[in-house]
Amino acid sequence: MRIDKYLWCIRLFKTRSLATEACKKGHVKVEGNNLKPSKEIFGNEELTVRKNQINYKIKVLDIPLSRVGAKLVDLYRKDITPKEEFEKTELLKYSKDYYRKKGTGRPTKKDRRDIDDYYESPEEEQII
Repeated sequence: MRIDKYLWCIRLFKTRSLATEACKKGHVKVEGNNLKPSKEIFGNEELTVRKNQINYKIKVLDIPLSRVGAKLVDLYRKDITPKEEFEKTELLKYSKDYYRKKGTGRPTKKDRRDIDDYYESPEEEQII
């Protein structure tokens, strides 16, 4: 089976074109070598797939005939991704500066809601 079709069949990518694009960009590797989307995949191979800044390591157990349901995915692949990969993404979340600095630019939607909540606080209703 083609590698892009396999990745789509085991539900790693939502569409086959996304799986093909990942192969073309070099996000799918076998033993450190980049793969073309048309590369044939066989059992007992270890794939490294980079998706959402996580390097997933997947061992091919079997080749499905077509796209499988979510409950049956584990029959065809084994996820051997180290836990450190998932911990790295947690660190990235905390290191990013999600909000802009105070006083720069227009208020965001969240800022606007906070302002509206402040003006509609229960203190004003008690005074009236």
